[in-house]
Amino acid sequence: MASSKQHPAVAAVAKSGGGKVKVAVSDIDGILRGKYLHIDKFMGAVQPYPAGGFGFCDVVFGWDAHDNCYDNTSVTGWQHGFPDALARLDLNTARNVPWDNKVPFFLGEFVNADGSPYAVCPRQTLKRVLARAHKMGFTPMTGMEFEWFNFKETPQSWADKKGVGPTSLTPGMFGYSLLRMADNGGFFNALMDDMQAFGVPIEGLHTETGPGVYEAAIAFSEALEQADRAILFKTGAREIGKRYDIMPSFMAKWNQHLPGCSGHIHQSLSDGKNNLFADAKGRHGMSKMFESYLAGQVACLMEFAPMFWPTINSYKRLVDGFWAPVKPTWGVDNRTASFRVIAGSPKSTRLETRCPGADVNPYLAMAAVIAAGLDGVEKGLKLTAPPIIGTNQGAENIPRAPRTLIETTRNFRESKIARDWLGDTFVDHFAATREWEWRQWLDGVTDWELKRYFEII
Repeated sequence: MASSKQHPAVAAVAKSGGGKVKVAVSDIDGILRGKYLHIDKFMGAVQPYPAGGFGFCDVVFGWDAHDNCYDNTSVTGWQHGFPDALARLDLNTARNVPWDNKVPFFLGEFVNADGSPYAVCPRQTLKRVLARAHKMGFTPMTGMEFEWFNFKETPQSWADKKGVGPTSLTPGMFGYSLLRMADNGGFFNALMDDMQAFGVPIEGLHTETGPGVYEAAIAFSEALEQADRAILFKTGAREIGKRYDIMPSFMAKWNQHLPGCSGHIHQSLSDGKNNLFADAKGRHGMSKMFESYLAGQVACLMEFAPMFWPTINSYKRLVDGFWAPVKPTWGVDNRTASFRVIAGSPKSTRLETRCPGADVNPYLAMAAVIAAGLDGVEKGLKLTAPPIIGTNQGAENIPRAPRTLIETTRNFRESKIARDWLGDTFVDHFAATREWEWRQWLDGVTDWELKRYFEII
C-alpha cells in the first residue's frame, strides 16, 4: 500500500472538508461490513505501519450471513471473546459514493499485529494467490459477469411476506430486451451511470432470460481491482435499487422453474505487456501456457468448489440441461462447458470459467479459479481432455459435480492443492463455516416439506 503521506487520496479527503469517511471490509460470505469513521479517526488509521489501522470486531469472520455465531471455529469465536482485529485501509481503493452525498469510501483488509496478512481475510486470501502469481512472473487479468433477479420489494415488504412470493420487476422471459430496459429506465441507467462514477465501470448491461433478470459485465482489470469492483457492484446495485423500491437478489437459484444466476469469471495472464494466453499458431489460438492453465482448472477446480458454490442454494443451480455447467468440461466458444475458451485477438484471448454462481464472495471465487489455473502452469500440465461439442457431447464419461455443499466441503478440506495455495488456517476455517451452513440447513423445516408431508403422512 502506498504511504499515506504522499497518497493523493488522503490529501483529497483532508482537503474536502467533510467530516466522515465510509469504510468497508468483506466477511466470509462476501457481504461488505462497514462503518463511518470521523475524519480524525480516518487520518489516524492511514498512518504508516505500525501506527496505522483501526480496530474492527473479528466477529465478521465468526458469524454467518444472518449474524449467528459459529460454534465450530478456532480463529475467532466465543472462546476468544470476539476482540478487535486490526483493519488496514487500501488507499488505492479510494472513491466517492455517488448516492451517499459523495462521501469518501475505502476498502480495507485485515492484518495481524506484526503487519502480516490475517489468514482468514478473503481479500488477503486472494492477495496470497496473486503474490505467488507475481513470483511466477504473471499478472492475472480478470473480468466478472453477474446475472441477478430484481423484485418490486423493500426489506419491510419482504419481511411482511415472510420470505415467500416476491413480486418480479418485469414479467416473462425476455432477454436482450430494449422494451424491458425501458420499463425501469431510471434504475437501469442509474446502474450504468452511478457505477461508473463509483469506479466500477460496466462494459455491458442487458436483460437476461427470466422475469426481472439483468446481466452486467464489469470491465476487465487486474484481478485484485476486479474483485474489489465485483463486491462493490453487488452492494452498490442493492443500494441503488433502494431509491426505486427495487430489491436485487444475487441468490444462485431463487425458483426451481427459472434459470439460475451466474457469476462467470474471465481470465488471462499478462507479463505486463502481452497476453500470454494468445498464440495464433497454437491449437485453437491457445498458447501452451493457456493450455496448462486450462488443464489445471479441469484437473483440480472441483477441489476448490465451496469457494465458488458457497451456499446450500448454490447447488440448486446445477441442474442438468440448464445453462449452468455441471461437469469440469472445456470447449471452444461453447457456453455449455464449464471452461469456455475464447480465442479472439491477441488482446482478447481468454478463458471464461462458467462454474461460479452470482452468490460468490468475489475474492474467494477469484482466488479459487486463479489458483487452480496456476497450479496447472506450475506443474506443466498437458491439456489431454478433448473439447466438448454441442451440449456436453464428449462428456459422457466425466463425473458430475457433487450436488451438496457438505460433499464439496469435505473434498475441499482434504485437498492438498487448496492447502498449498490458500494455507491450512484458511482451509480449516472456511470448511468449518461451510459445515455450519450445512447444519443450519439440516435443522431447517422447509415449505417443500410442509406441502409434501403436513396433511397426508
